[in-house]
Amino acid sequence: MAVNFYLETRTDKQGDAPIRVSVAVRGARFVTSTGHSIAPSKWDANKQQVRRGCSNSKGVTYSVINSRLLRIMEHFAGFENQCAIDSRKIDKATIQDEYRRNFGKGDATKATDTADGGGFFGALEMFLSEMGTQNQWTKSTFQKFEALRNHLQQWNTAITFDGLDEAGLTDFVVFLRDEQEMRNTTIGKNVAFLKWFLRWATRKGINKQYAFLTFAPKLKTAPKQVVFLEWGELMKVYNYSVPANGTEITLTDADGNTYKKTVHDAAAIEKARDIFCFCCFTSLRFSDALNLKRSNIDSDNMTITTIKTADTLKIELNKFAKSILAKYADENFPGNKALPTMTNQRMNIYLKDLCELCEINQPVTQTYYTGSQRHDETRPKYALIGTHTGRRTFICNALMLGITPQIVMKWTGHSDYKSMKPYIDVTDAAKAKAMDLFNNL
Repeated sequence: MAVNFYLETRTDKQGDAPIRVSVAVRGARFVTSTGHSIAPSKWDANKQQVRRGCSNSKGVTYSVINSRLLRIMEHFAGFENQCAIDSRKIDKATIQDEYRRNFGKGDATKATDTADGGGFFGALEMFLSEMGTQNQWTKSTFQKFEALRNHLQQWNTAITFDGLDEAGLTDFVVFLRDEQEMRNTTIGKNVAFLKWFLRWATRKGINKQYAFLTFAPKLKTAPKQVVFLEWGELMKVYNYSVPANGTEITLTDADGNTYKKTVHDAAAIEKARDIFCFCCFTSLRFSDALNLKRSNIDSDNMTITTIKTADTLKIELNKFAKSILAKYADENFPGNKALPTMTNQRMNIYLKDLCELCEINQPVTQTYYTGSQRHDETRPKYALIGTHTGRRTFICNALMLGITPQIVMKWTGHSDYKSMKPYIDVTDAAKAKAMDLFNNL
């Protein structure tokens, strides 16, 4: 995937040149206008963005324009990954349609209305640029606000700050519930992100409507179940020998029924297993495992600055973690990396395949609400395994081994006891179940 920005050679009467974008995805290419323009002297061709402190002839600032360019780049990075997962065929028309739906003329027009702070979506662009830069947001945070922006535009293209009184906010929640069919937990997250933006806009003097400060919709939710691998399951995954490509495996589901599964991408599944197990034995997030360099490691521990929180952690290496590192000791990975790398999306696919092959298939029921309606969804455990399961697995197994939460928090980087409570509740329940075994003697 490649997204490149450049200026047209022609300029308008004010001396601004249109900023063009070229989007190339899996061999297909589409070129169009970004909806903004800037004087050539204010454009940094190397960085492909407007120079800091500059504005165009309409008064649109560098932060607004650069934020839009960043959103285009981030959007199509995610778009390419999703197309790969869906095995979707890409051509010029596909990219063109995706661009126009997400960055069409209406979006560009709203983005320019920022000179006086009056445009809602223009202010949102400014917020993303300013807060994203100050807080060094990750790609996922930008994507969450991108999703919120899309929901707001679908709800009301002419939205204003004054329209976000209690009635307006309630109407937005109803839209998310009824039209977008969101779960209550997802609605709550979107409301929280919207409030974050509104607090910023209030501090800037842009927003004069304060209903959001006391707005607290009653959204019925169920406690989120912590899915992790118990020690026996982890050992099964850790020791599993992935069959060769094309091997047909007979598996048994939780009801005792047998079925066939053919192995594909065996080498990738093995790498996914090793990265995942390393997280299970060290508490690292997936992003930190991918970023781990050999220079971070000595014989008995590793020291790493985490990507999400920028905490510097020293983590002792147990024998399982050491064995995984030793397996790749002679590999020459780019950037002096200690482990192989792959995308988060691919990793999640391979982990589900791996755990299905290991027959980690006991049914797990998760409860959620849409409005007041309760839903109970039961799926085999392997279908719920993802990259973050590794970190959860480490925490739960460490607590079950009797390691104190205070020590576990030193490894994980958790800053408060509250964030550990869901894991402690899980392990307490497991201990109570184990103690009950005595009653069966």
